Amino acid sequence: MSADGAPIANRDRRAAAAGASPDTERAGPRQFVGEVKGELRKVVWPTKDEIVNYSVVVFVTIVVLTALIAGLDYLTGEGVLRLFDVN
Repeated sequence: MSADGAPIANRDRRAAAAGASPDTERAGPRQFVGEVKGELRKVVWPTKDEIVNYSVVVFVTIVVLTALIAGLDYLTGEGVLRLFDVN
């Protein structure tokens, strides 16, 4: 927009935002699969011991949070029943 608020010119904002010219060629399926394999070779995969440790941490966290939520649910339920003198 100009200083007075009028539009300056129409332009394709999608092409400018993407930063690529519209005549860019796409990669073929073979090239794509080859590039994917190359990128996967660069990944640092966790060892078996790391996977076991992470799994134990996740399992313990799930058990603790489940117990916490169940306890809070029970206490809240008992509190509401006592509040309305249902027992």
